[in-house]
Amino acid sequence: MSLEYIDRKYKPNKSELIAEYSLEPNDIPIEKAAGYIAAESSIGTWTELSTMNEKIANTLKPHVFSIKNNTVKIAYPIDLFEKGNMPQILSSLAGNIFGMKLVKNLRLEDISFPKEIMNSFKGPVFGIKGIRKLTGVKIRPLVGTVVKPKLGLTSEQYSEIAYNSWYGGCDIVNDDENLTNLPFNKFNERVTRTLKTRDRAERITGEKKIYIPNITAETSEMIKRANFVKSA
Repeated sequence: MSLEYIDRKYKPNKSELIAEYSLEPNDIPIEKAAGYIAAESSIGTWTELSTMNEKIANTLKPHVFSIKNNTVKIAYPIDLFEKGNMPQILSSLAGNIFGMKLVKNLRLEDISFPKEIMNSFKGPVFGIKGIRKLTGVKIRPLVGTVVKPKLGLTSEQYSEIAYNSWYGGCDIVNDDENLTNLPFNKFNERVTRTLKTRDRAERITGEKKIYIPNITAETSEMIKRANFVKSA
């Protein structure tokens, strides 16, 4: 079966997700390219399907409701997406469509999420209000730093520089994204030493200080590191 995705008279409802793209077609009309993007990012693919259920297809198909110059807006039914699963959402909206030969250039400019999807993501455990409550900093900006050089310091050197940062007025010190568990700066030792210098900075300044270790690793190792940080 063949589906028509272009409907300029369509009016999205509040439960739909709206994606906005900048689109430069590759020697085809922009309407045709927009239709292919709507299909490939949802229930369709690069060729016609004989396995498509017409009733379900007409319920789940997105609608290209706006094409102005090179800007295309597509409304997607919420049932196309798993709530709380951003990789699945982005795989649809920013996945295979970027490899389509029918498109010369394509950019995902904006996504408008319905409340039902937004509410499925818990967000930060504490949030800015929680961090202010933890630090006792209610009015002024929170001040943070990343210790430099990001690579090359021993755990002892790192922890002392972190201490100087806190003593000098910083509220937060966090590891660089490249600083994980390295031969010259082992993760467990760095965390242990840096938490000790954080405690020393708190005693001397009378202020609450925060250390954010980088636990990034393969999943099971990342969980192990998170548990180590929690226990420390």
